[in-house]
Amino acid sequence: MAINKNALIRYKTIDKCLQNHYRQWTLNDLIEACSDVLHEYEGREVNVSRRTVQLDIQMMRSDKLGYNAPIVVYDRKFYKYEDEDYSITDIPLTENDMNVLSETVEMLKQFKDFSLFSELGGIIQRLEDKVYTEKTHQASIIHLDKNEKLKGLQHLDLLYQAILKKIVLRLTYRSFKARAASEVIFHPFILKEYNNRWFLIGVVGDKPQILTFALDRIINVDYDLDIPYRNENFNGDDYYKNTIGVTVLAEKHIQRIVLKIDKSNAPYVTTKPFHSTQEIISAHQDGGVTVQLQVHVNFELERLILGFGDSIEVIEPPLLRKRIRKKLEAAANKYIV
Repeated sequence: MAINKNALIRYKTIDKCLQNHYRQWTLNDLIEACSDVLHEYEGREVNVSRRTVQLDIQMMRSDKLGYNAPIVVYDRKFYKYEDEDYSITDIPLTENDMNVLSETVEMLKQFKDFSLFSELGGIIQRLEDKVYTEKTHQASIIHLDKNEKLKGLQHLDLLYQAILKKIVLRLTYRSFKARAASEVIFHPFILKEYNNRWFLIGVVGDKPQILTFALDRIINVDYDLDIPYRNENFNGDDYYKNTIGVTVLAEKHIQRIVLKIDKSNAPYVTTKPFHSTQEIISAHQDGGVTVQLQVHVNFELERLILGFGDSIEVIEPPLLRKRIRKKLEAAANKYIV
């Protein structure tokens, strides 16, 4: 447990003690209370020093954490709140606090489909209620892309738990190309989000190939506790290190991609690279740039290039240049009147 978390636990413990007006609290009493609470949290003996609690009281009295707690000593040994109604949990929020809370609530709500965050559900609702009872509702300053109508999101929690607990799945899955759905034995490794869609990555049965299943094509999910889980020590960062998107191809498909970007789009490409392997190999007098990447030549790369239209030119490799040209010609032909 981190030291700062221990400190917060001690502050809350001292606060709870001093709210109890039916007992007199000495410094030793507060030390004992803090030690007992930390013992419950950590499951081991925790000896809180006299100096630590003295510093905690000093910190609570100060405005460093915004508490300004009115802790006083009477009869030279007992501690209490001068204002009997005071509590560090009832400190009014500043405007900045409110703004931060508003945006935090909005961001946390993006992950509501994960049980990882289910324990936060009540907290988020209480935060939201606190925010909107103290200030008028206003449009979010931070806007995150989301697609509430995307199919398959109801499976997120079940899949997450299966990966966490290393459980084999029986998936009913139907790809866009399949005529009918089929059931597969699937060993899930990771969940991946790309372009506002979610994907499950793993292996089927005893086959070696890593497969990617789109959550919106998963019809049903069941656990199979009788099949041993294949623990492959899969590393998502290594797996996707030369990939744009989710389509990972054989190593032979990793190529040097050279792209020429015009001056109007050069700033966007240089400040937000296509991929971590991107390097600028030349800057042109007109403001354009030529960059190179080392990535798989996959569907996502092609869509990325096509999205820039006439602002980008594929220099290498020749096969990709030819394929992009054909797609652009086919697109132009659709607009011939």
